[in-house]
This record gives sequence, C-alpha cells and structure tokens, in this order.
Amino acid sequence: MNCPACGMSMAEEDFGDVSVDVCKNGCKGIWFDWGELKDLDESHAGVGKALEEALKSPRQNNTNRGPLNCPKCGIKMREHKYKNAKEVNVDECYACGGFFLDSGELKQIRDNYMSEDEREVYVQRLVGETPLREDAQKTTLRAAGCHTLGSLLGRRWPFIWP
Repeated sequence: MNCPACGMSMAEEDFGDVSVDVCKNGCKGIWFDWGELKDLDESHAGVGKALEEALKSPRQNNTNRGPLNCPKCGIKMREHKYKNAKEVNVDECYACGGFFLDSGELKQIRDNYMSEDEREVYVQRLVGETPLREDAQKTTLRAAGCHTLGSLLGRRWPFIWP
C-alpha cells in the first residue's frame, strides 16, 4: 500500500497487539485499519521498537495539501478532530473506517487523550458556548450543530445532561 500523503510504499509494523502500516521511507505517516487506532490512542497502550520510533517522529503536516485519498478505498478522506483528543486533526475514510495520521499525530493524540469524564465536560462546554437564539430556525441549527459535535465526540443526540 502507498502512503496517501507522500506516495511512498508503506511497511507493516508491529505496535504490540496491533499491526499498522507506516511510511518508513517517506513522511512517517501511519495508516490504521478500522478499529486499530482506538487500541493505541492512550499513552499506556502498545509496545515495541516500531511504536517508540513512531512516537519520536516530529510533527509534520502539509496543511495546503487538500483532502487525501484513502489508500484502501481510493475515496477522499475527511479531516476532523479526533474524538478522544480535541486538539488533533486526523484523516478518516468514511467508507472503510481507516485513519491516516501524519507524523507526530499519534503522540499528540496520546498526550491530549481525554477520558470519558473529560470528554463530557468538553462537550458541555462547547454546547454551552453555542449562542442561544429565540427563533425556531436558529434553534434547529443549534441542535444540528450539537448533533454533529456529539457524533464527532462519540455521543448520541439528544444529549442527556446530569
């Protein structure tokens, strides 16, 4: 498989219980098949030399490159914030569920990982910062925005607050 960012050949590497594809001879990006990233997003997850090397790679990202094509499906991937690390953008394929992380993004995810409680507080803060409107059309737009935010953060609409 070729790297979606730089086009170089990716090699399978063992990160403990998870094998991922790494762009070793190019941009150092990492491809995670469906379900693999959630097994490595916490700082205590995974082991091995390949994982240690990936975590030492400096952050590199060409923000002007535009959407990447999925190396598995070939469709355009979507860039969004990772649900457990509010400050990190990731590229996700909505067809196969794979994630591509640029060099250094796995470390950023692990360094900024939010627990379930932290994620709940973050969602509540974002919803609370959304301005309230009097008319129904704007309220509907706010609800749609909350639904979208909730889906990105792994919550279901309607939110149930304590």
